[in-house]
Amino acid sequence: MIKIWGRPNSSNVQKVLWAADEIGVKYERTDAGGAFGIVKEPRYLAMNPNGLIPTIEDGDLVLWESNVIVRYLAAKYGKGTLGIDDPGKRALAEKWMDWGFTLGVPNGPLFWGYVRTPPDKRDPAALEASRVKAIELWTIVEKQLANQPYIAGKDFTVGDIGLGVFVHRWHQFPIDRGTMPNLAGYYERLKARPAYAKHIALPLT
Repeated sequence: MIKIWGRPNSSNVQKVLWAADEIGVKYERTDAGGAFGIVKEPRYLAMNPNGLIPTIEDGDLVLWESNVIVRYLAAKYGKGTLGIDDPGKRALAEKWMDWGFTLGVPNGPLFWGYVRTPPDKRDPAALEASRVKAIELWTIVEKQLANQPYIAGKDFTVGDIGLGVFVHRWHQFPIDRGTMPNLAGYYERLKARPAYAKHIALPLT
C-alpha cells in the first residue's frame, strides 16, 4: 500500500490524493506539515530533504514534488483512467498540469490574503494586483474550454488535476471574477467527480 505524507488542506497534497482516488489505488495518509510538524524530523528529511509535502512511499521508492507523484501514479497504476500511452497526448495533458504552477502565482497570494490573513492585516493593493493577473490567466483557461469539456480535450486527464485545485479556490474568493461561463461549467463538471468532491471542493482553511 502506498504511503502519502501531508496534510489534507495543502493544495499539492490534495492533487496527489485526488489522483490516487481517481485511479483507485489504495493508500494510507499520515498528517505532516503545518501544525502537524514531522517534516523537519530526521526520518522525514531522509525521505524529502526539502522538508515539504507531499512525499510518498511506494515500497522502496520515495518520491516528492506533487506533479511528479501524479505522473508516477498515472503511469504505474492508471491504465484505463489517468494513464495515457500516446506520448503526444500525454504531453498535452502534462503541459496543462505544469502550467498550473503559473496559475498559482497570482492565486496563491489571493488564498493567503483572503483565507489566512485577518481582514485588518490584508494589503488591498496587492490583492487587487493578484486578482487582475489571475483573471488574465484564467482567461486562457476560459478560451481553452470553449469547445471541449476538459482542459486537454474530451477526456479527464492529469492536466485537470493540475488546475482543478486552483479552480475551486478561485471560486471561493470574495472577489469579482468577471464572466467566464466555460470555466464555471468546468468547475461544475469537476465537482461532479467523487474524488474532487472528497478532496478538493471543501471549505478553505
